[in-house]
Amino acid sequence: MTAAPEPDVLRAPLVVEFPFTRSLGPVQSAFLTGLREHTVLGVRTSDGRVMVPPVEYDPVTADELRDMVEVAATGTVTTWAWNPEPRRGQPLDTPFAWVLVRLDGADTAILHALDASGPDAVRTGMRVRIRWAAEPTGAITDIACFEPSEDAEEAGQVAPHSGEFTDPVTGIVAPARLDYTYSPGRAQTAYINALADQRIVGERCPSCTKVYVPPRGACPTCGVATTDRVEVGPAGTVTTFCIVNIKAKNLDIEVPYVYAHIALDGAGLALHGRIGGIPYDQVRMGLRVEPVWTEGGRYPDHYRPTGEPDADYDTYKELV
Repeated sequence: MTAAPEPDVLRAPLVVEFPFTRSLGPVQSAFLTGLREHTVLGVRTSDGRVMVPPVEYDPVTADELRDMVEVAATGTVTTWAWNPEPRRGQPLDTPFAWVLVRLDGADTAILHALDASGPDAVRTGMRVRIRWAAEPTGAITDIACFEPSEDAEEAGQVAPHSGEFTDPVTGIVAPARLDYTYSPGRAQTAYINALADQRIVGERCPSCTKVYVPPRGACPTCGVATTDRVEVGPAGTVTTFCIVNIKAKNLDIEVPYVYAHIALDGAGLALHGRIGGIPYDQVRMGLRVEPVWTEGGRYPDHYRPTGEPDADYDTYKELV
C-alpha cells in the first residue's frame, strides 16, 4: 500500500518590528548632537589615538574617556564592498558601496554608504567627503552618505572640542525590523491543517510513546523522529493558569482574562489557550474544558468548561 503524499509545507512572510529606545551617555550624546550641527567628533584614548565613532571607555584599558576632539568631514576609504541591491531602510535606494572611511584626524574607520556610479568607481585609498542630510535630526543618518572627493586634501591636526551643544540629543529611538519567511515544518504543517478541520493532531514518539501537541517532528528526550500521528482531545484539563490584567495592543479581548496550560486528553504535554465562558476568578486547576471555534476560524478561539467534574490532580500532575 502506497502512503498518501505529504501536503505542501506551509510558508508565510513574517515581520517582527519594534522601536528600540535608549538613552545616551555624554560621549554618544555629543557625537550625535555634533552630527546634527555638521560637526564630527571623536574621542582621544589613553594612548593618544582618536576613535570615530567615539566610545565612552577605552577598549584597551577600560578607562573612562571624555577628551573630545573634532575631526574633518573628509577621509580615505580603507576597504569597501559593492551593494548591487539595496534593501529597505538602507542609506541609499540605488546601488552603492559599503565603505570603511578613516576621517582625517581619526585613527579608526567609520562604516557608511558611498554614493558611486558603480564598483569600477570605488577603490581602497580613494578620497571621500560627507554628504549631509537635508534635515538633520541628531542621528547617524545625518550623514546621508559619503561621496567621492578626489580633490580634497587631507586635513591636518584635530581640534579640541568641549562636546557641549545647545539642546543636546539625550536619547534615540531606533526601529528594529526583521523580514523573513517562516515555515513551521512538516509536523506543524499537519497540525495547523488539522486545526482548520477542527481536529487536534499530535505525534507519538516511537521510543517513549509521549504524544507531542503541537508536534515537533522529533522527540527532544529520545532524539528520534515522531511520524505516528495521533488525534487527541478535543477536551482537556487545565493544569496551570494566569490571569492577564494588561490589555495587549491589537488584541480585542477585555481584561481581565485567563490564559492556561491545557492537557488535552491523550496528549503527553500541555498547550496554552485562553479560557472563556466562565468568570476569570472561577478558573481553577483540574477544570475540564473544550475548544471553541469561531465560524471560519482556523484554530480554536478559546476553551470553555465542558460541565464535567474536575479532574483528579493525580491524572494531570505530571503535566503541571
